[in-house]
Amino acid sequence: MYRIVKKDGNAKHAEFTTVHGTVQTPVFMNVGTVAAIKGAVATSDLEEIGTQIELSNTYHLHVRPGDQIVKKLGGLHKFMSWNRPILTDSGGFQVFSLSSLRKIKEEGVYFHSHIDGRKIFMGPEESMQIQSNLASTIAMAFDECAPALAERDYVEASVARTTRWLARCKAQMKRLNALPDTINPHQLLFGINQGAIFEDIRREHAKEIAQMDLDGYAIGGLAVGETHEQMYQIIEAVVPYLPEDKPTYLMGVGTPANILEAVDRGVDFFDCVYPSRNGRHGHLYTNYGKINLFNAKYELDERPIEEGCQCPACRRYSRAYIRHLLKAKEMLGMRLCVLHNLYFYNTMMTEIRDAIDAGRYQAYKKEKLDKMKSGS
Repeated sequence: MYRIVKKDGNAKHAEFTTVHGTVQTPVFMNVGTVAAIKGAVATSDLEEIGTQIELSNTYHLHVRPGDQIVKKLGGLHKFMSWNRPILTDSGGFQVFSLSSLRKIKEEGVYFHSHIDGRKIFMGPEESMQIQSNLASTIAMAFDECAPALAERDYVEASVARTTRWLARCKAQMKRLNALPDTINPHQLLFGINQGAIFEDIRREHAKEIAQMDLDGYAIGGLAVGETHEQMYQIIEAVVPYLPEDKPTYLMGVGTPANILEAVDRGVDFFDCVYPSRNGRHGHLYTNYGKINLFNAKYELDERPIEEGCQCPACRRYSRAYIRHLLKAKEMLGMRLCVLHNLYFYNTMMTEIRDAIDAGRYQAYKKEKLDKMKSGS
């Protein structure tokens, strides 16, 4: 169930109730592709830093360890010891990212595994079956993520196929949720809006999938080559045509600035590998912009990553020490940086919700962006 708590312009604070708990939105989903956050971050750490919902990937878990194995072990929540909501990506993005290893047909996609080269077939029914085996809270529909700058004819054909696939996903999920051995019979299904950067295709697709009465709606196929301005234009074009009584998810986005702008345009859910990936390379988010701990000027810096930050790294360790760990290639350095970045994102989402509740989102957004640009 989705309930809007407060609106401030198009920005909205909502509650999304699931079988695994209630999510306050706007929310950032911490990305644990293979059922773990890269950088030695445990699920107990995620609880400590205020993570509401975790995201894992269908394709990667199907390849290794295998979704049948996860099912035998009681589903993804039990497997990774996490009792809050999990969203599983459908594997559709791998259709885009593994373009050299796949062939798209009406029935689905033929892959070669990036691990061992073995042949894999995944279509709507297979994606739903895998996600049912994983028993995630929210399953994403299987789609094709067409390149942002693809030709119009290609995009039109791709979107039409994605719509046909969505109908198959919905039918398969209904069937799977009714089976006696299904671990999570309350699994939710989100559909995905596609259309590259063609506003008219995006709008028509949004209208079409809005009629299908799904549990939520995602905007896919962005942050894949278009400019930020083009991304914001597409969000503005699409959101008014998606149901207001269902959550809206902007897939794979993004930077703190991207999130602040998208919230302003009515988006609820976000995910991105930036905080963990950047953290592993010593790039850290602060309220005054990003810092790179590999820079020599931090060698004798006894301050925390950010003054006043209450993350596990900042409460105890100095920039100089964490820099030393990174230079020495000690795993602890990566771990502390990832924890800081995820804490920064999770805390920013709390600030966003508080600002919406107080009716001052525009002022908050401006202050946050100005501060992050200042770099002081």
